Amino acid sequence: MAKNEERRRALADAGIAVLAREGSRGLTHRAVDAQAEVPTGTTSNYFRSREALIGGLIERIGERLAPTNEDLRRRETAAPGAELFADYVRDIVRRLTTHRDVTLALFELRLESARRPEVAAVLGAWQRVGFDADVAFNSAADLPGGRREITLFHYAIDGLLLDRLTTPIDPETSTDEVIDSLVEGLLRRDA
Repeated sequence: MAKNEERRRALADAGIAVLAREGSRGLTHRAVDAQAEVPTGTTSNYFRSREALIGGLIERIGERLAPTNEDLRRRETAAPGAELFADYVRDIVRRLTTHRDVTLALFELRLESARRPEVAAVLGAWQRVGFDADVAFNSAADLPGGRREITLFHYAIDGLLLDRLTTPIDPETSTDEVIDSLVEGLLRRDA
């Protein structure tokens, strides 16, 4: 019998909520069952092992954080340049801050990947796909910057999100102002 994909997504969403709230030590099949309000054992029917559960969470995080087709189409017709790059960065930050639990769960998985090679392997493969997609978009949209700038912008966004989702060091400065400064610094050409 084929498993219900809607239920699988709901269980993954429940796992994301548990991971964001409790951290990786709190992520158990039983905790996901309780969060999803399903009978005990349901999560293990969909995700047989902890590794399978983590893989399912990573897949669902990717789905929930992906840009919309509308956002992608809008950028296809925009003029290349720093403004479009800033818009792209703003959209990424918006998605990551709008889905706070998803982003916190992603940070939890990144921390766990530092201790568990099997998590690092799955998460690393997922991150490389996202990074390569960003590089391809940047090139196709004829945006300024290449792999180096995309790498730096990932480092910058990670730091900005960690700051904004935890205890901000400068809460008075708007996120948009920070993004404008980051884009200006990343795309500045040395004379």
